[in-house]
Amino acid sequence: MSENAPANPPIDWGNLTFLLLTPLVAVFGTAWYVSQYGFTWLEVAMFVVFGMMSGVAITAGYHRLYSHRSYECSPSVRLYYLVFGAAAVQNSLLKWASDHRDHHRFVDRNEDPYNILKGGFYAHMGWIIHKNLRDQEKRFENVPDLLKDPMVMWQHRWYLPLVIGITFLLPTVIGAAFGRPLGGLLWGGFMRVVVVHHCTFFINSLAHLFGERPYSLTDTARDSWWLAWLTFGEGYHNFHHKFQADYRNGLRWWQFDLTKWWINILAWTGHAWKLKRTPEPLIVRARLEVEKQRVALALASANASERMWQKISSRLESGSRRLESAHQ
Repeated sequence: MSENAPANPPIDWGNLTFLLLTPLVAVFGTAWYVSQYGFTWLEVAMFVVFGMMSGVAITAGYHRLYSHRSYECSPSVRLYYLVFGAAAVQNSLLKWASDHRDHHRFVDRNEDPYNILKGGFYAHMGWIIHKNLRDQEKRFENVPDLLKDPMVMWQHRWYLPLVIGITFLLPTVIGAAFGRPLGGLLWGGFMRVVVVHHCTFFINSLAHLFGERPYSLTDTARDSWWLAWLTFGEGYHNFHHKFQADYRNGLRWWQFDLTKWWINILAWTGHAWKLKRTPEPLIVRARLEVEKQRVALALASANASERMWQKISSRLESGSRRLESAHQ
């Protein structure tokens, strides 16, 4: 049994309590507050703005910058990612990136922290309610670059104060400035955290259950255009698993990928650089390989003759060479 997945890991009561209570406060607390005092556009604005800021801090910062190093950016942008990434209450960047790199390295295997083969609920949030018993030195062996980053280590040490200050105190103070501190806390704090939580969790669950696999059939990751709208563009998960270093998840200009567009804006304004893009011939080759695998499976299920398989295989190889040449 892997250190990453002990047979009977104990419950992490802190995580379980937080994951159970925050939705209750968000739903029932906000409903009660609205029924008693109504709502203001400031409260809705805090929900939207803080939700966008913390969500992008996770997708563009925790994920594409720090976990995959798909681009580089200025210290001010990195500070924003670390502060509002903490406000998403999904763990310190050091722990988040370590888990995520293990997910890619061991996807669909026992060592995968949020292995979808253990069930949709487990991948969505069940894994979070169990303690990670790995030795800290062993756990962080896969993030040596982050251990050397003083800003990352600062956030790791001050993670809980950042959570309290940005997630709960800041919206309360803003609400208090307009005479509605509880409204600020509920809309900008609890409701926002719960929505961002589950939009992120969808990538670990739904993106491994629903959608297409145009770039790779080797794991359960799938592309889902509708999920991209809920996750700042992270729904194109099959492409991401095949080409992890690419700063884009939605490859084409028309595919909704808010995170990609955010990174493009940073690049246009000089705050991001060295954006990594997968060469088009490699993308075409991956798609062709998937199609060949599907044809092979179809022929095998139809008990096709060896002669037919050779004929079709020859045509596929010829077509593949022509397409690859056209994209070089």
